[in-house]
Amino acid sequence: MQQRPAQIVFTDKARCRDCYRCVRACPVKAIGVKDGQAFVDEQRCVACGTCIRECPQGAKAFRNDLERIRHLVQAGGPVAASIAPSFAVVCADWQWKRLPSALRKLGFTFVAETAVGAYHVARKTAELVAREPQRSHVCTACPAVVSYVEKYEPDLLDTLVPVVSPMVAHARHLKTRLGPQAKVVFIGPCIAKKTEAERPETAGLVDGVLTFTELLEWFEREGIDLEACEESGFDEQPAGEARFFPLPGGLARTAALHTDLLAPDCVAASGFDEVREVLQSIREDGRPRIVEPLFCPQGCIDGAGIGTSHNLYGRKIRVLDYAGRNAGGADAADDCGNLVKTFETGGRIDDNPFSEEQIRKVLEQTGKVREEDQLNCGSCGYASCRDKAIAVLRGLAEPEMCIPHMRRLAEQRTDRIIETSPNGIVILDERLNIINMNPAFRQFFSCSMAVAGRRISYLMDPEPFERLASGDEPMVTLTVRHEKYNLVCHQIIYKLAEENQYVGIFVNITSSMANEAKLRQLQSETSRQARELLEHQVRMAQQMAKLLGEGTARGEELVRNLLGMTDEGGDKKDGQLWDMYTSK
Repeated sequence: MQQRPAQIVFTDKARCRDCYRCVRACPVKAIGVKDGQAFVDEQRCVACGTCIRECPQGAKAFRNDLERIRHLVQAGGPVAASIAPSFAVVCADWQWKRLPSALRKLGFTFVAETAVGAYHVARKTAELVAREPQRSHVCTACPAVVSYVEKYEPDLLDTLVPVVSPMVAHARHLKTRLGPQAKVVFIGPCIAKKTEAERPETAGLVDGVLTFTELLEWFEREGIDLEACEESGFDEQPAGEARFFPLPGGLARTAALHTDLLAPDCVAASGFDEVREVLQSIREDGRPRIVEPLFCPQGCIDGAGIGTSHNLYGRKIRVLDYAGRNAGGADAADDCGNLVKTFETGGRIDDNPFSEEQIRKVLEQTGKVREEDQLNCGSCGYASCRDKAIAVLRGLAEPEMCIPHMRRLAEQRTDRIIETSPNGIVILDERLNIINMNPAFRQFFSCSMAVAGRRISYLMDPEPFERLASGDEPMVTLTVRHEKYNLVCHQIIYKLAEENQYVGIFVNITSSMANEAKLRQLQSETSRQARELLEHQVRMAQQMAKLLGEGTARGEELVRNLLGMTDEGGDKKDGQLWDMYTSK
């Protein structure tokens, strides 16, 4: 069983910043959001690459096939490069003739322009248009347009010209010329070509698709410098004016369908908005016209894989210059095989299976049940609140993507925080009149909302606010005792410059100050008692010293008397001393 190819366009989750820009930019709303993370719905995606161009973080990317194609080329055997004529945008004019040599250095055995197939596509288209001039014909060179009509405008499938794209036509031509064993690699600016190459009806014709971005990466990895490559030509030349194909009107010019793009019966539409409007006009008025649609603005020169930052006008000039300087060869034999294309008929992908009750419940989640509450601002990426509600039901969006709704919730939370804050908060206008105040402030200063509109001086000394209003200081911070209210507050006062208003935040530190006073009193009392104790101990020590001194003097006198008695009486006195001692 053949392994299913990886998704063409995807989100690099590490880079995604949840900005919804890709949702807004996607023409078919193939970008979904789940748990705040964007993802690409492969079934809805037409691989136009718009999200890749538009994402400022580079979070949208396309599948890189460089490694697989490098291995394909290195495996041996004939490998042909079919390069889109828009390569003139990527290369400077002096590099145009060096590119074929550079491609051969990569290992390609045959190098040719896709414009060879474009010529035959244009001729076949002109043939089918001429058969039925009474109806409208939508050309099918752009795979993104084909995919869009198949998925989103299936009622217009019968207006699509059943002709393959230049890439497929050239691949068939190369397989015929080089043999069925040859491999074909298309190189161009288009992401949708990767999807087209994998369609069942063209499977096996195009063996790989590289964008110009991938080709330049390959050159860099292999160290190939176009300046060091010799000039050489392509292995075959396209006929007619097929090199104009990348630009709006290029197919019509190649097929000589019309030369005047101002004529109402020939329309070259580029960019999704133009393509959608011209398709709508076909549906509405039924007027026969030939439509050459290109999904990217200004055509293939703005493909997501173009690989250059030159502005669109400069790109257009390069293609015109290249096509003008390199006239096509003679009309070659048509060996592109069967150029008939078939289309998928799976039905409209945007059919709405949801009931009005289901949609109403989703709208209810964001407070948008009433029509007047449905702003249809488009900030979520959808054209209307109803479209976004349907996307929620499809699993492509989340209620939280509604920015006005989330802002209201944030404001409500902010209001709740202010209302429940233990700190007093007051807001004054430029004349220092009270605009608003929270419950804590009203409690601190024993007032009600009836004082709104009065000057702050009605409640307190306005000096701190006046100091701020004078512009001398950006913020005033101070501690104030409001004797009238038996209140001590730490106050932070600042200005809201854009609103020309003043905000005062009052932190009640009365209890803290009282506790601090008690602490100071306790410290003072403890110090006093410590001094008294010290003084008492000193007096005790002095008295003890005095008593000790008197006792010592009396002892010394007694000892002297004793010694004197011993010297005068000898043994007799010794006996008397003993009698004195024992009598005691």
